[in-house]
Amino acid sequence: MSERISIDLPGLRHANPIPAAARIGPFLASGALTGRDPLTHAMPATLDQQCANVFAHVRALLAAAGGSPDHILRMTFRLADPRDRKALNREWLAMFPDPAHRPARQAVAAQLDGAARIHCDLLAVLPDPSA
Repeated sequence: MSERISIDLPGLRHANPIPAAARIGPFLASGALTGRDPLTHAMPATLDQQCANVFAHVRALLAAAGGSPDHILRMTFRLADPRDRKALNREWLAMFPDPAHRPARQAVAAQLDGAARIHCDLLAVLPDPSA
């Protein structure tokens, strides 16, 4: 069995002592990815800005782990207003334009901390780095 590896990203820190993601073998599971700006650490006011940041965090996390969005198996989104999915769907379609090659997705209502309007977590199956 492979050993677990914690993955952290600059500008993406949790208030609690947890990594951005963990990997065992080919499997990568993220913690909560928020819409916080990675440079200023401010939470943008709009869902549009927060969604853009979430998807930027997803790309950065996968790159740091040796993968890409093509390796995502499932994404779960927690939304302060689950009826407001326009910004989420815009970023989703930009990342996954081919309907035949999209990961599974779930969006659920959530009470989020502070000014957060969206959280995301994901499960990815990454390529073998030795291959």
